[in-house]
Amino acid sequence: MKDKILIIAGEASGDMHGAPLIKELKAANKGLIVYGIGGDQMKSEGMHLSYHIKDMAFLGFAEIIKHLPFIKKVQRDLLSLVKKENIEKVVLIDYPGFNLNIAKKFKKLGIKIYYYISPQIWAWGQRRVNKIRKRVDKMLVVFPFEKEWYAERNVDVEYVGHPLIERINNYKFLEKAELFENFQLDKSKEILLILAGSRKQEIERIFPETIKAAAEICNRFNMQTVVACSENIDENTFNNLSDEKFSVIRGKTYDLLKHSKFGIIKSGTSTLEAALLELPFIVVYSTSAITYLIGKSLIKLDKIAMANIIAGKQIVDELIQDQVNKETIVETCSKYLSDPKLYSELKEKLTKIKPLLGNDGASKNAAKIILQN
Repeated sequence: MKDKILIIAGEASGDMHGAPLIKELKAANKGLIVYGIGGDQMKSEGMHLSYHIKDMAFLGFAEIIKHLPFIKKVQRDLLSLVKKENIEKVVLIDYPGFNLNIAKKFKKLGIKIYYYISPQIWAWGQRRVNKIRKRVDKMLVVFPFEKEWYAERNVDVEYVGHPLIERINNYKFLEKAELFENFQLDKSKEILLILAGSRKQEIERIFPETIKAAAEICNRFNMQTVVACSENIDENTFNNLSDEKFSVIRGKTYDLLKHSKFGIIKSGTSTLEAALLELPFIVVYSTSAITYLIGKSLIKLDKIAMANIIAGKQIVDELIQDQVNKETIVETCSKYLSDPKLYSELKEKLTKIKPLLGNDGASKNAAKIILQN
C-alpha cells in the first residue's frame, strides 16, 4: 500500500509554501499520494484536491459564522477521506481557525499531526498554545524566535528555516526592461506597486482608498500604478472598484517587488516578501470594526508587519483601520518619495531582515521531519 498524507492549506500563502513541501515529500518518497486542501500551485505538484483555497477564503468573525454549515461539511469530508484512505499523517499549514479545530478531530482518530508555518499565536491568542500542545505532535516553525517560544511552553518544536528564503533564492527574475516590455508599462515612469490582499473581502475594504491615493502620488511624482493580482483573484475585482488609471499584473509579484520604486502593501506574507526584496513600502490594514476590536483585544504586539516584528522595531510605517484613507496614505508615501535620504535609509534598514531568517532549505527540512518521524 502506498504512503498517503493529507495537507491542509486554506490561503494563497499556504498554497505557495505547500507546493515546494509536496515537491520535496514526493522527491523523498516516490510513491507518496497527497490529498487535501490547496490551490493551483499544490495541485501542480500532484495534490489531489478535496477543496480549493478559493472555497475557503473567509475573512473575519462574521464571515466565518455565515459559512459555518459549509465549514462543517468540509470537516466531515476530510475526516471521511482520512478513514477511507487510511491516512496516518496530516500536515497543517497556518490557517489556524480551521486547522486547530479539525486537528482535535484528527487526534481522536490517532493520526499524527504536523503543523508547518505556525499560526502567530505568540502575537495573539496565546492561550491557543494549550490546544497546540494537546492536538499537534510536532510544530515545524519558520522563525528562529518561534522555536524558543514553543519550547518554553513544552511543545515539541523544530526550526526548519523560512520557505520564502528558498523561494526568492530560486526565483528566475525578469529583467526590468523585460517586465516593462512584456506588460506594456511606461518605461519613462517608475512603478508604484499595490498589493491589496488575496481575499476579495480585504481587497474591497483596502483597495478603493489605496487606489485613490496612488493616483495622486503618481501624478505628484511622475509614477505609474501597478496592482499585483493574486492567482485566486479575478482581475475585474480591481477594475470594478475604481475608474482610476492602473495596470493589473497577475503571477509576477516577485518581479514587481524587485523592480518597483515604492509599495503600498496589505499586512500579511507580502510585507515580508517586500522586505526580503528590499522594496521600500508602507503597510495598510483594514477590517470590519467588530473583527478589529476583537483582534485588538487579543493581540499582544504593538506591530502588525512581519518586517517590524522580526526586526523588533518599527522599520516600515503601518496604517491601520481609519488611517487607511487617501490623505494619510498620500502623506506617508510622499514622505519617502520626496526625500532621497529618507528613502535610502528605509531601503538600508530592509537589508537587515533577510539575515535574521537564516538559510534556505525549509521545504526539504520539513519534508524530512514529516517522513522520518
